Amino acid sequence: MAHSDGVKAENDIPGTLHEVVKYFADEARAFEYMKGIRWPDGKVACPRCNCERVSFISTRKKWTCLECRRQFSIKVGTIFEDSPISFEKWICATWLIANAKNGISSYEIARGLGVCQKTGWFMLQRIRLAMQNGSVMKIGGQVEVDETFIGGKARNMHAKMKATRDIQTGGASMMPVQGLLQRKTEKRA
Repeated sequence: MAHSDGVKAENDIPGTLHEVVKYFADEARAFEYMKGIRWPDGKVACPRCNCERVSFISTRKKWTCLECRRQFSIKVGTIFEDSPISFEKWICATWLIANAKNGISSYEIARGLGVCQKTGWFMLQRIRLAMQNGSVMKIGGQVEVDETFIGGKARNMHAKMKATRDIQTGGASMMPVQGLLQRKTEKRA
């Protein structure tokens, strides 16, 4: 929302892609925005030991935990971890995906952000995962994983059922399904 003099308030979120690009073109502003999302209460905590006694290294944009003596960045434990892509591009990609009425392809993301298609695909998968979970945080700690195949084998079906389904013999007609469950975190079960 713009004021009467046309200046944007600091806490306003951009509404169009053009505004997003202009607003987050400054890497320091993008960093502060992501810091506010990661730690909304303003208290930076170590992702390993959850200690709030940290020291900020401004030249590297990293923190050092004074308890476990390990360094961490704002990306650790999020969908942005292990990614050299700048926050500016991540935020623009998130805006593109969230505002695409009929979905968006990795080729469109790559063209729009000036990255290769593999990078566009990587970003698309990570952002979709975050949107499904409702969080930018990755699954961690104790995680249970299981997979199975759903559906009947064609050889076990009645002849009429086979004809209507047009199914091959064997397990080709079965749908693979995988489930992941995070058992516990420090804040919730």
